[in-house]
Amino acid sequence: AEAKAEKESKEQGPDGQAPAEKKPDTAQPARPATAGDTAAKKDLTGSKLHVRRKHRGNVKRPVTKRRPKHLQSSMADQHAFEKPTAPVIYDLQIPETISVGELAQMMSIKAAEVIRVMMDMGSMVTINQVIDQDTAILLVEEMGHNAKPAEPDSAEAEIIEVDDDGAEAVGRAPVVTVMGHVDHGKTSILDYIRKARVASGEAGGITQHIGAYRVSTDNGDITFLDTPGHAAFSAMRARGAKVTDIVVLVVAGDDGVKPQTVEAINHAKTSEVPLIIAINKMDKEGADPDRVKQELANHEIVPEDWGGDTLMVEVSAETGQGIDDLLEAIVLQAELMNLLAVDTGKAMGAVVEARMEKGRGSVATVLISKGQLNKGDIVLVGREYGRVRAMLSDTGEQITSAGPSTPVEIQGLSGVPVAGDELVVVEKERQAREVATDRQARYKEIKQAKQQKAKLENMFNRMEEGDIKPLNLIVKADVQGSVEALSDTLEELSHEEVRVKVVHAMVGGINESDVNLAVASDAIMIAFNVRADAASKRLIQKEDVDVHYYSIIYDVVDDIKAAISGMLSPVLREEFVGTVEVREVFHVPKVGAISGCFVKDGVVKRSLPVRVLRDNVVIFDGQIDSLRRFKDDVNEVKSGYECGIGIKNYNDIKPGDQIEVYEVFEQAVTL
Repeated sequence: AEAKAEKESKEQGPDGQAPAEKKPDTAQPARPATAGDTAAKKDLTGSKLHVRRKHRGNVKRPVTKRRPKHLQSSMADQHAFEKPTAPVIYDLQIPETISVGELAQMMSIKAAEVIRVMMDMGSMVTINQVIDQDTAILLVEEMGHNAKPAEPDSAEAEIIEVDDDGAEAVGRAPVVTVMGHVDHGKTSILDYIRKARVASGEAGGITQHIGAYRVSTDNGDITFLDTPGHAAFSAMRARGAKVTDIVVLVVAGDDGVKPQTVEAINHAKTSEVPLIIAINKMDKEGADPDRVKQELANHEIVPEDWGGDTLMVEVSAETGQGIDDLLEAIVLQAELMNLLAVDTGKAMGAVVEARMEKGRGSVATVLISKGQLNKGDIVLVGREYGRVRAMLSDTGEQITSAGPSTPVEIQGLSGVPVAGDELVVVEKERQAREVATDRQARYKEIKQAKQQKAKLENMFNRMEEGDIKPLNLIVKADVQGSVEALSDTLEELSHEEVRVKVVHAMVGGINESDVNLAVASDAIMIAFNVRADAASKRLIQKEDVDVHYYSIIYDVVDDIKAAISGMLSPVLREEFVGTVEVREVFHVPKVGAISGCFVKDGVVKRSLPVRVLRDNVVIFDGQIDSLRRFKDDVNEVKSGYECGIGIKNYNDIKPGDQIEVYEVFEQAVTL
C-alpha cells in the first residue's frame, strides 16, 4: 500500500494535476466522489477544458428511451395535403352580383389569380369590387369551370309560383299584335275596327305608345296590341311579339316591303308565332299585291295561294275592304291554336306600358295572361308593388275584375314599372314589399357593377384611342316605352370621335334634381311630351341649362345628329385640278431646275400644292415656286398650253415625269 501511494504521488504534479501530455485512464473503475474532489473541482475553474472532461466522463448520464422509427401516431396523416391527380372543375351558380373575393373562394383559388385573369381580359378590379353576372360567368368559363345563373331565392320563387288548384283551363281570346312599317296603315285598320281614331291623339299622326284594345266581333273577342312602326321602337315591338299569340303584319300595297317590315318578320320568327299578312291601301291606284307577295317571298314568307302556309288578306282601311276577312282569318288561326287559360285564382300578366300621371300616380297597362285580377288585390310588378286601387278598361270605364287576354290600366303601384315586367298577385303586402325591396337592391348593385365596368372599359379605350368628346343627355318622357326607345336610339348615334351617353332617363316631368344633374354633368335635357314645373323653370333660367322639348321622335334624332356633326372634326378632302407632263428640264444657275411642261388637262395654279409622279409613283409632294408662260409670271395656265414650272426645294425632276396639281379643302362630317 505504501509503494502504491508513492507511485501515485510521482505521477501527479506539484499542484496535484496530472501532466498535460498524459491522457486520462478510462479503463479505471469509477470511485465515489469525496470532499477533496469537490474542493479540487472548485479550484479548477481556470484550468484546461480536457481536465473538466475527465471528471465529466466518469459521470453516467440517464439513458433516454427512443421511440422506434416504425411506430407512427394515428394523427400523423390527418392534415396531410395530397396533390390532385387531375384538374378540379367546379359547377358554379353565379348570382346577379358577386365580389371578386367571393368568386375566388367559390373556385378555391387565390383572389390574386382572379385579378390577374381579369386584367388579361382588359378589366382592372380589386378584391372587394362587385362585378355583374355576365362578367362573372365569362370569367369562370375562362378559368376552366362551368357556370350558370343562380336560381331565384326560395321566397321569391314561392311568390312567383301560382297554384291553379286543379282549375280547368277554358278558351280565351287571342292576343294579336299589329306590326309593320311606319305609315303603312296599322292604326288606321284598328281605327276602322274599333270605330275610333287612335292616331288623332298622337303627335305627327304616328303611334308612339303601345296601345292594347279589346274588340268584340261576331266571331268572338280579339285583343289587339298596336305597336309603333318607327325604327326606334324595335324594343317595344319585340316586347309586343313576346306576349302575343298572332302577328298581323301590315304592308302597304303601293309601297311594298320596307326595313321595319323585315324587322317585324324577324321578331315574329324569333317568337315563333303565326303570321298573317294584311296588304293595305288596296283602294289606291298604285297598289300591286303581286309585287308585295314577291317581295315577301324573298324573305321566306310564301302566301297560301302560292303553295305556302301564310295567310294574306287584301284590305283597305279607308273603304273597309277585306276587314271582315282579316278578322275571320284571325279567329280561324286562333281556333287552330286552341288557346286555353285558367280564368280563376291568382292573376298573372305582363306590363305593356307604364307612365306617371299627375293626380293619378303610377299608371300601368297590364295584359292578363291567366287567373282573375280584382280590385284591391296586392300585386308585385317587377321592382314595384302595391294594391290595385282602380282598374280601367281600354275604353276608360271603371271595372272591378279582369280575366285572361284582357288589357287593363291599374293604379296604386309604388313606382313606374318597366314595360315587360311580370305581374303576379301576392297574398300579403309584407311579402310583396320584401321581394320588391330585394329586387331594387339587386338592381342597384347590378347597375353599379355595370357602371364600374363601363368606367374601366372607357378608361382603357381612352388610353388606346385618345380622348373622345362626350355628349351627355338627360331624357325625360311621358311613358316608359318612349324612355327606352329614345335612350337606345340616341346612344346608337355615337361616333368614333363623339360618344353619346344618356346619364339619366326617367318617366315624368322635369324636376329640380334633373336640372341639378344636368348642371353637374354638363348635359342637354331632352323632354319628350313632358314639361318642367315652375321651380324647375326658374332653375333652368338661372343655370342656363339647354332644354329641348319634343313631341315627335324624328325631330329628336335629327337634332342630336346635327349636334354630333357639329362636334366632329372636319375631314380633309383632295380634289384633282390638273395634270402636267414634263418634256424638258433646264438648269438655271442660282435658281435650280426649271421644267418645260405641257398642261394635258385641267389647270395649273401657282398657289396649289403639287405632286411629282415618275412611272405613276409619287416621288415628291410640295409647292410651286415659279410659274411662267414664256417670260411672264402667271398665276395659272389652262389645258393645252405650255409653261415653265419651278418646284420649291426640288431639283431632281426629269423629262417624262408628271406633275399633278390638287386642292385640299375641309368638309364637314355628317351622320
